[in-house]
Amino acid sequence: MYSWSQSLTFSSAGAWDEAFTGLHGAGRISVPDRDAPWTGRLEWQRSHAYGLALCSGGREVVERDARHIRSDPRGAYELLVPLAGTARVEQGPSATGIRPGQMVLCDVDRPMTFAHDAGFLSVAFMMSGEDVAVRSRVAAAGPQLLDGTRGLGRVVRQLTATLHEEREQLTEPAFDIACDRLLDLVCLAAEGGGDTVPSGQRATVEAAVRRHVRRHACDADLDVASVARALGWSVRHVQQVLQAAGTTARDLIRRERLNVARARLAGAGWAAYSIAEIAHSCGFGSHASFATAFRAEFGMTPREARPHASRRRA
Repeated sequence: MYSWSQSLTFSSAGAWDEAFTGLHGAGRISVPDRDAPWTGRLEWQRSHAYGLALCSGGREVVERDARHIRSDPRGAYELLVPLAGTARVEQGPSATGIRPGQMVLCDVDRPMTFAHDAGFLSVAFMMSGEDVAVRSRVAAAGPQLLDGTRGLGRVVRQLTATLHEEREQLTEPAFDIACDRLLDLVCLAAEGGGDTVPSGQRATVEAAVRRHVRRHACDADLDVASVARALGWSVRHVQQVLQAAGTTARDLIRRERLNVARARLAGAGWAAYSIAEIAHSCGFGSHASFATAFRAEFGMTPREARPHASRRRA
């Protein structure tokens, strides 16, 4: 169920600790003086699949070590998008400072340290680690520093901030659809190192394949051969690129068809169509197989994805 909060303020470090670790996972939070007045601000929104959280507060150091991970595993990644101030993130052998215009993608279930001064303001995009790994082995490999000042990185930064700002206007299907696209962009930015054009042929081919599949997801004859033929590459080359990205053409096509189906289920323009008709329009031959795949992908039934009871077309 999609939910969001108004701006919450905290006047004590203890109350802030509880709220912060509830969102981001168990950890040890150190502040200069726990008895001193504390000013913290928190806003969040979340669905079954994704979350966004805006946080600001005083000077602090947050440590999440192996003990915290064992007691509170999250199976998640977070993209930290600074809006003001500076911070430092350490994970494994990597350590980096970040400021507005830079972003860092981290695995929450790997030991890390996050420290910032007073005045730091950021939005964290929270996503499933499994979803990251399926899209990009590069993004899932470790902490990734992304340039948010140009190209895909800038789009990621702006879309993250906009999704948070518009939280009151979004339904759960709309939020999840937008976050799916945001996650795709995050992974492509990680593959390309934040350049305006992803570096290396593999990243370029993968981006083209994903774009073609998204545009033609509902074509009845869409398969790896038709994708390769349309883009001018061999089937083997396309298969190797997708395998390196941790997916297959079949899984990619199925996922995009499910995304289209979810958008149609949530859209007023398809309200008069039955779930079976929508499934068929998106390339699924069986209502039962569609319902099973939909629930496995999104954690809800197709009927639950409709904002109101569906009506059969006259």
